[in-house]
Amino acid sequence: MKKEYNLKINGADYNVVIDQTEDASVGVEVNGTPFLVEIDRLAKPIAKVNPPVAAPVNAVGAPVVTKQPTSGSAAAIKSPLPGVVLSVEVSVGDAVKAGQKLLVLEAMKMENSIEADRDGKITAIKVSKGDSVLEGAELIIIG
Repeated sequence: MKKEYNLKINGADYNVVIDQTEDASVGVEVNGTPFLVEIDRLAKPIAKVNPPVAAPVNAVGAPVVTKQPTSGSAAAIKSPLPGVVLSVEVSVGDAVKAGQKLLVLEAMKMENSIEADRDGKITAIKVSKGDSVLEGAELIIIG
């Protein structure tokens, strides 16, 4: 089975034809010049990974809280950016409403209120006052 590719490497164009001849070798033709490439072992396919997306911010630089699924299962409130926990405003077992302030996170010298994205009950608090957190770190679990 032959496959043909047009590649641009360091600004130079290459026409590459690949023909698998055996399990341990592959015939490769680059701009008309044939090569026999020996393979030590077959590599596993590489999974395609989506690049990370920066957390959105509003006009004053505070993170925008995105809605998480509102199913009956527990959901984690995650840090929208790296920072330091200044205060935790709730306790395990507290009932909370969507939009209620859960904690205050200092990030980039600004205080950011982290709010509940849904109604529920606090089932776990994963941080304490003074903790440094990374973007995406679980802060509070709402069940």
